[in-house]
Amino acid sequence: MAEIGIGIVGGGYMGKAHAVAMAAVGAVFDTALRPRLEMVAASSPESADRYRAAFGFRRAAPDWRALVADPAVEAVVIATPQTEHRAIAEAAFALGKPVFCEKPLGASLDDSRAMVAAAEASGQANMVGFNYIRTPASQFARQLIAAGEIGRITWFRGEHTEDFYADPAAPATWRTRDPSAGALGDLAPHMINAALALAGPVASLIAEVETVHATRPGPDGPETVASDDQAQLMCRFANGAMGQMHFSRVATGRKMGYAYEVTGTKGAIRFDQEDQNALWLYRMAGPEAERGFVKVLAGPAHPDYLPFCLGPGHGTGYQDQIIIEAKDFLTAIETGRPVWPTFRDGMEVNRLIAAASASSAGRRWVDIADF
Repeated sequence: MAEIGIGIVGGGYMGKAHAVAMAAVGAVFDTALRPRLEMVAASSPESADRYRAAFGFRRAAPDWRALVADPAVEAVVIATPQTEHRAIAEAAFALGKPVFCEKPLGASLDDSRAMVAAAEASGQANMVGFNYIRTPASQFARQLIAAGEIGRITWFRGEHTEDFYADPAAPATWRTRDPSAGALGDLAPHMINAALALAGPVASLIAEVETVHATRPGPDGPETVASDDQAQLMCRFANGAMGQMHFSRVATGRKMGYAYEVTGTKGAIRFDQEDQNALWLYRMAGPEAERGFVKVLAGPAHPDYLPFCLGPGHGTGYQDQIIIEAKDFLTAIETGRPVWPTFRDGMEVNRLIAAASASSAGRRWVDIADF
């Protein structure tokens, strides 16, 4: 059992989640590598010192550059807005350090391509934080589909809908000022990643992207919103399946609307993150009068559940998804073998986002191969 010094850039919502995960993962999964919370960096030295004291880091860094360069920091976790991802990742890879980056992989397709190039040139472990696909229920869904249990996939429907900006009086923030931080850049990556994992590559799509509330209250008066509030797309997967997806941060009443349906020739699957410990499974078998969706409760028989709990139906939560990610990242570092989703997988998500933006602007179908 060996220690590894972890540096986390960002101490807010996701920075805290990753700090807690790194502190817990060794006990939960008995990992060969045991994280040491070495250093945290934030928007200011003062903020970093607060996070150091709150989360149990050994030291606070004056800025992210000092954190990345510190020899005691052996792996870097990026938990900042996407506009900062590329510079931090490139600096870490240049020093031969593994990097875990929160989604999306940079603020643009160009960013993600540069980050993939840096990661692969370094030969270091690299992963992107698509945590929702790591619930035991969704991992089980992937297993069922890969094993052919629901037959050939014919249709996929996915959504990532929330309502944190449904109120037009909600104030402007960095999410409304940064064009890359709208529903398409912030929420869509999670569901697009799920679609690629469950139904395979997308061949073509047509999309609409819009800003529902054009202005938000700002400190000096109304501000024009620079990012989108919702988007929708229809797509055709490379395997021939039809698909549709919807993303929204103004979906009134929806709190964690990460949900999907997958229809196959022998069955179907439904999942909703608001009930993350249940998977609905339909098998086209037996007498017609006895057929129907069966609610499968997550339990020790499903991937990555048992280390948390011995009891079926007791369930896992949001923080547990981040702990699973930490385990996978440590495994990639320890073994030297890629663990999905890598930076290249994150770049594939950004290709679809770029295609959706272009499709909406041109009001036309586009081929993913062109991006």
